[in-house]
Amino acid sequence: MLTEKRQEEILKLLNAQGSVTVQDLKERFDASESTIRRDLTVLHKKGALIKVFGGAVQADLAVDAADAQVSLRQKQHMEEKIRIARYAASLIKPDDFVYLDAGTTTGAMIPFIEEKSAFFVTNAVSHGLRLVERGFRAAVLGGEIKASTEAVVGNEAYLSLKKYHFTKGFWGTNGVSRISGFTTPDPNEALIKEFAMERTREPYVLCDSSKFFQTSPVSFGEFSSADYHGSPFPGKLPGRGQYCDRQGAACPVGILTYGPAAPVRSPGLTIPSPALPCQRFVFQLISEEEV
Repeated sequence: MLTEKRQEEILKLLNAQGSVTVQDLKERFDASESTIRRDLTVLHKKGALIKVFGGAVQADLAVDAADAQVSLRQKQHMEEKIRIARYAASLIKPDDFVYLDAGTTTGAMIPFIEEKSAFFVTNAVSHGLRLVERGFRAAVLGGEIKASTEAVVGNEAYLSLKKYHFTKGFWGTNGVSRISGFTTPDPNEALIKEFAMERTREPYVLCDSSKFFQTSPVSFGEFSSADYHGSPFPGKLPGRGQYCDRQGAACPVGILTYGPAAPVRSPGLTIPSPALPCQRFVFQLISEEEV
């Protein structure tokens, strides 16, 4: 069996079982232990699985509860974040009513936003200040300020959101996985993210490719719910995105991503690479020409 085909079969088996052992794979594929271990190492480096003693588990099952400080996250994957942010900012049109989630990638949008007639609501005090300094109209949700992420959370923030209905919204995420969907470490942040998404006509999740196959403790969006966020987009999304659907219903969430493309497909989730849309969500694939 060809190496690529065997690795694809390993991922299918992993998807069905959640974990595999080297011994089982040796017998199933009639291959040597060293061959199987090389396959697992290659797939581990691509982020398609997590190597453990004697075998491997789904990457989706490995949960990262860390919630890094904003000052640290700002320095990570900066090139990817800037490309994503510039493209996301270009999607804002005249008179849009925009929700801007707390986070370093969403914050990176602000220098590239040009549409002065848009109005912005954010749960990040720093985002609000920067928007006003650039001459935009903006409002910040009330509530408790979380020090590590500079996000406004809590019951007051939730109640503030109830009066809003956004035309577009942009969210950050700590992880994207087939099983867990979009995830974040903090339950309070997840609640605000989820509720704001529900009130947005065109929501976009911004994430560099390092976030794929990563899972944090709390989900705020599901891959399996194609109609989760309400009305489908009125027409084809801008840029190079493609519709994907479930029983003919247009999927209403776009993932804006850029970064090293791992050429590995996991059933139900495709690492971003040209012309490979996710099964459930729309990938807005950002090329160098578009940024």
